[in-house]
Amino acid sequence: MKVSVSTIDASQLEVDVLVVLVSAVTKNPFGKGAGKAVSSAWADFDGTPGDVLTTYPEKGVTARKLLLVGLQSEPSLEDIRNAACTAAAHCRSAKSQTVGMVVPESKAGADLTGQALVMGFQLGLYKFDRYTTGPESEPDPERLVLQVSKDDKAVRSGAERGKVIADCVATARDLVNTSPDEKVAPKFAATIEQLGRKHGFEAVTWDKDMIEEEGMGGLLAVNRGSVDPPTFSVLEWRPDNVANKKAIVLVGKGVVFDTGGLSLKPTKNSMDHMKADMSGAAAVVGAFEALARLKVPLYVVGLIPATDNRPGQTAYVPGDVIKMHSGKTVEVLNTDAEGRMLLADALSYATTYRPELVIDVATLTGSAVVALGDHVGAVMTNEGDGADARLQRMVESGERSGDRVHPMPMFDDYAEQLKSTVADMKNVGGRTGGAITAGKFLEHFVDYPWIHLDIAGPAFKAKKHGYRGVGGTGFGVHLLVDFLLSRASVRKGR
Repeated sequence: MKVSVSTIDASQLEVDVLVVLVSAVTKNPFGKGAGKAVSSAWADFDGTPGDVLTTYPEKGVTARKLLLVGLQSEPSLEDIRNAACTAAAHCRSAKSQTVGMVVPESKAGADLTGQALVMGFQLGLYKFDRYTTGPESEPDPERLVLQVSKDDKAVRSGAERGKVIADCVATARDLVNTSPDEKVAPKFAATIEQLGRKHGFEAVTWDKDMIEEEGMGGLLAVNRGSVDPPTFSVLEWRPDNVANKKAIVLVGKGVVFDTGGLSLKPTKNSMDHMKADMSGAAAVVGAFEALARLKVPLYVVGLIPATDNRPGQTAYVPGDVIKMHSGKTVEVLNTDAEGRMLLADALSYATTYRPELVIDVATLTGSAVVALGDHVGAVMTNEGDGADARLQRMVESGERSGDRVHPMPMFDDYAEQLKSTVADMKNVGGRTGGAITAGKFLEHFVDYPWIHLDIAGPAFKAKKHGYRGVGGTGFGVHLLVDFLLSRASVRKGR
């Protein structure tokens, strides 16, 4: 879909449908100039979010029809994205090829409003039909024109960025929605390499021999039940004009399918969603695509340990003691707590970069879903200088991006639950505070500023929710990109 910005009066836009986002206080921009039908429709439409009304101008408007879409009176960026998504669905069902959309007033500013409109519209059109064999689905609109009376440069900048980020979220969604048999670790790593070549970031795959040589005992233990070898993908984006000398490292959990291992999961509403257990890795890959396409002036490294977790072969078992990459030993009490084993090795390896910051992203615990539901991710950080600022910046990025996160405590008391009688620690801390004890487990393997994102709730949807459709949501891509763009902007003194 092509996206453009125009300062032509809304009434003169030559499009199939003109979309106007209407709140309870929005005035009819056409007055009586479009005819009685439009005036009557406007009078009847109260702007309730989610409501739509189609009307046909009798005169004075070039567009064939008008689509009124309800919007909050003081809309957030998320409100704007969801309203644009609603418009997209109606434009597709009406087979509209060209769509105009009047840019609404927003306290967020023209730049972010333009970005939100494009993202909501484009992600509202997302579909994953790789495996369907029935009739072709309805065609998507070919062109979206954002109409603005002023500040078109800011809207254009935001629209261009929004299209790129939406593309990258779609990349992550595609990776998550792909059938598990098509993304076993070696195939997943090969896909990451292909995306790197296509978009301009470096991607190198370590095979099992290299992983063994590096001593990544956690990753190797989880892989023991699989017929497919593990991989460790190392991504790098380092343009000439970087604002940071030390790397920012993104770590993504790449469990391409999780049966739970010998601690087998139930199927319904559990194992049947586990093709999404690599959503953290998908978010990192999507973020790297965005870094390269937006030419973000930061030095960023990505680390993706990948394997499936199955009960076959010589699968690791409860009671095993595993020597990790860091040299620490872990007593395994639950083989379904496998993600932290992979991540711990990657976080330990990240130390070699002497990073200024490491962010891991993972569908790590069901406890995070119990605590926060499926719309919000959990965010944690290690205590120390800058901890509050790190959390605050990530929360702010969550509010702007719509990938909202909520802080959880990291008091030392929680580490008591991980004490083992036979090893340095256990891989689970018990029933209570599970998301936090998982974070405390990972904290044992870091010696740098670190942020942990548990996205188990919002990474995969069984039901459509706004512009996040059924299946993989791509949660985390926009969050990471916003966080990194903000960091780059601060470094450049903007």
